[in-house]
Amino acid sequence: MPGFGEQMRQISLNFVPTAILSRQVAVVRAQSLIINLPGQPKSIAQTLEGLKDDSGAVQVPGIFAAVPYCIDLIGGPYLQTVDSVCRAFRPKSAQRPA
Repeated sequence: MPGFGEQMRQISLNFVPTAILSRQVAVVRAQSLIINLPGQPKSIAQTLEGLKDDSGAVQVPGIFAAVPYCIDLIGGPYLQTVDSVCRAFRPKSAQRPA
């Protein structure tokens, strides 16, 4: 799942120039989504949440919004999120009524 690693490095590059050297990846094994996150708690939060400007608007999306749909695709349970905390991305064809 190369998109996850690319996005995590893009976010991290805004904070440290050595982010391109990181081994952040995501893989699917059987029906499990495995995400290798950065080592520091602050970096983990930045990677999951993404980058926001001073007004709180998202500049670069974090990876967490994609996780529920990825789990759908591998046959896992349907995860719902609280939009005010993190809005999950799903195409219209994969959304269920609340």
